[in-house]
Amino acid sequence: MNNKTINRWFVVLGVILLQMCIGAIYTWSLFNQPLIDKFGWTNNEVFLTYSIAVFVFGFSTIFSGRLQDKIGPRKVATIGAILYGGGIMLTSTATSLIQLYIYYGIIAGAGVGFAYVCPLSTCVKWFPEKKGFITGIAVGAFGLGSLVFKSIIEHFIAASGVSSTFLYLGIIYAVLGLIGAQFLILPSTVQNSKIESSNGTKQNQFSAGEMIKTKSFYFIWIMFLFGCMSGLLVIGLAKDIGMNLAGLKASVAANAVAMIALFNAGGRLIWGTLSDKLGRIRVVTFMFIITALCMVVMSIFTLNYVTFFVCLGGIAFCFGGFLSVFPTITGEFFGIKNLGSNYGVVYQAYGIAALAGPLIVTNVGGLKPTFLIAAVLSLVGMVLTFIVKQPEVNKV
Repeated sequence: MNNKTINRWFVVLGVILLQMCIGAIYTWSLFNQPLIDKFGWTNNEVFLTYSIAVFVFGFSTIFSGRLQDKIGPRKVATIGAILYGGGIMLTSTATSLIQLYIYYGIIAGAGVGFAYVCPLSTCVKWFPEKKGFITGIAVGAFGLGSLVFKSIIEHFIAASGVSSTFLYLGIIYAVLGLIGAQFLILPSTVQNSKIESSNGTKQNQFSAGEMIKTKSFYFIWIMFLFGCMSGLLVIGLAKDIGMNLAGLKASVAANAVAMIALFNAGGRLIWGTLSDKLGRIRVVTFMFIITALCMVVMSIFTLNYVTFFVCLGGIAFCFGGFLSVFPTITGEFFGIKNLGSNYGVVYQAYGIAALAGPLIVTNVGGLKPTFLIAAVLSLVGMVLTFIVKQPEVNKV
């Protein structure tokens, strides 16, 4: 594919295809009960697979981001599609928990991490005049993946059983992911040079090593950590929250999964677009305020049908926004030349947040105290938005 003639919207098409496939990792809750029924494992043992996958996903972005800056996004995304699809196909043969953890948690999780960073850094370089909007599309497609594949997965499980479902999904993800990866072409050096200077300003370009020596990096990292924690918590426990705290039937509470997917995806696009007009840090301030309010309501008041869905919708909407805006913040603070490797380091906050939520629930003795802690952390994040400043290192 010729990077001189490619229309940049074909790049977006490839991004959407790839992101929807790897975004289907958020459908894991659909596999919990079928795996329990087939193999007799406990709920905690099965759910640990998802936690491992999310952690490996986040951790592997360190390496994939650095690698894609060196060899290009298309090759790294291709590796990611192979690992992701192959890991899920291998999961179809799993008969023990250790196999499940290795095939899905480690191999497929690493595949998501390798593929995830590539579309973000590629799109920003093609669309410098609308970074927030285009990043919102990229991560929005990731958020929509669970919604797109939800019915397909349910059909396969009902018709063929859970193990065969992993085989069919692995094939689908690998094929579509490989097709999408081939569109991830960077603009030419000349084009990219013009793009970076199109706003009339000279932008500092930090390497990952230079970035972590700035105070700004640590403020951004902590803000991203606190922003992701609430969203990951409600995504993983949405059904349980509805049943235990709002008194909803299991079938009604399960609707939260689809609603979260919609608000998550919508938040990525809407907040990303707003950040182009209002400023990145300003919209992050608003997202922390909304998240804190929703968490306070969930921690103090008795939930009903309306408050349950309103609060979860608000949190998911802002969670999508955090994942949309922080890649752009990373690019604007530290430059887009090394955005892949730099955002890979920032993204570790996401992986830590995935582990922190369940640990807090276990140690504080319940959901409501955890929600209150999450609300306080969101308020701390909001305060940090007034403190964080552009780094002052002059490296171009």
